[in-house]
Amino acid sequence: MEKRDFKEYIYMGMTAVSVIAVCILLWFSIQHWDVVSAGTRKVVKILAPILCGAVLTYLTAPAYNWVAGIVEKTLGSVTKNSKYVRGAARMLATAACLGLVIVLVVGMFQLMIPQLIESLIGIQDSFPLYVQNVYEWIQRILKNNPEIENMVLSSFENNLAVFQNWAEKSFTNIDMHRIGQIVTGLSSSVLGVLEFIKNWLIGLIVMVYLLNIKDTLAAQGKKIVYGCLNLRQANLVIEELRFINQMFGGFIIGKLVDSLIIGIICFIGVTILNMPFPMLLSVIIGVTNVIPFFGPFIGAIPAAFLVFLVSPLQCVYFLIWILLLQQFDGNILGPKILGNSTGLSSFWVLFSILFFGGLFGFVGMIIAVPAFAVIYDLISRAVHRSLRLRKLPMETDEYRKLDHIDEKTGMFMELNKK
Repeated sequence: MEKRDFKEYIYMGMTAVSVIAVCILLWFSIQHWDVVSAGTRKVVKILAPILCGAVLTYLTAPAYNWVAGIVEKTLGSVTKNSKYVRGAARMLATAACLGLVIVLVVGMFQLMIPQLIESLIGIQDSFPLYVQNVYEWIQRILKNNPEIENMVLSSFENNLAVFQNWAEKSFTNIDMHRIGQIVTGLSSSVLGVLEFIKNWLIGLIVMVYLLNIKDTLAAQGKKIVYGCLNLRQANLVIEELRFINQMFGGFIIGKLVDSLIIGIICFIGVTILNMPFPMLLSVIIGVTNVIPFFGPFIGAIPAAFLVFLVSPLQCVYFLIWILLLQQFDGNILGPKILGNSTGLSSFWVLFSILFFGGLFGFVGMIIAVPAFAVIYDLISRAVHRSLRLRKLPMETDEYRKLDHIDEKTGMFMELNKK
């Protein structure tokens, strides 16, 4: 009995020490946030190639498993040498994933980049003509309202003058200090691009290794979990990790496929409608569509502005086309690919995007929904477990009309509506 009490005291003491240590660590992190943030950025920069490889591995793992399964099934009917079959399946699946990534990157550079550059050069060369088109369009639609016309044109001319002054100061009145800033900026940009390419090239090599050892890493992770926790806790951790994998894998890969299809359909549509800059518009719409909820609006505004510069009437047609495209995506394509994969209501989707977007920017907006779905699930599990221990109902509807629970009888007392 005394031995059991002694163990309980040790457990309580270790728990107290752990809580105090976590509180001290949290306090230190808040008080020295700049140091913690700088240290975190340095670690992330060092591990960037590994992180790039992990991202590529996560995205290509479904294709790897699919190819490996087909090869194992095919070769398994020919030979009984399981070691040979497994090795051949891994080799061919890795080659397929590597080829897929290379084909996608090369295809993007060959098909998209030249057209994007051509579109941007066209915008730069024809910008004065676009400004004149907008000016004449405003005159035409407001010619019967001279007062409004003068006010709008005056505002347009003032804003244009401000832009021209800024452009002249930025690109014509260049002194030695300005030249130094430009050279420094260009050098930083070039170094940034080279580092970006280096990280992803090394990441491609890391991907090859991770694809072939991912099952071993998963097994080692399970071994660590079951070695450090009791069976019940370990099972809960493994179950939650599977849920996280299902949530992130299903949502992010599904959203990428959905956005690719939307970008292709957008390109076909704007080409048929003879819109300017079809590739540029489609890339903007497709890339921003990866962001849930806000993505269509974020992409439609700059894309519509580009069309408006060329032809205000075509801008109206473009907005109608984007509206139809987003209705198709929201009601048909998206549910078909993603389904109700997160289980979050519209409010929590909006909340998660604003919260994670504010913390982590563009990447935060992409991972916001699955990340918050995981947090929501953890809190929901904890609350349901607590309610179950107290023998209280877990359905939300049971609490809609609740005023309080009687402490003696445990009965639900409903609100008195006056």
